[in-house]
Amino acid sequence: MDPATGKEAFVVAEPGGFLEGLADRHVLETAAVLVAVVGAVLEEGRACDVELAAFVRPLHAALEECVGVMAEWG
Repeated sequence: MDPATGKEAFVVAEPGGFLEGLADRHVLETAAVLVAVVGAVLEEGRACDVELAAFVRPLHAALEECVGVMAEWG
């Protein structure tokens, strides 16, 4: 049982623990893949404005998550 919520839990993660580190690594790896994809599209130079606009929300979300990870480290 999770003492904080009273719910059954398989893992109770601690701040700065192993699971949080894995989650941070996943966030950073996902952002790196997104950067590579967007970079390849931009390098090709043939994407229209609508195609480029499709990347705005995912890039914003990835940036927001990365900033959250950095805030935890600092």
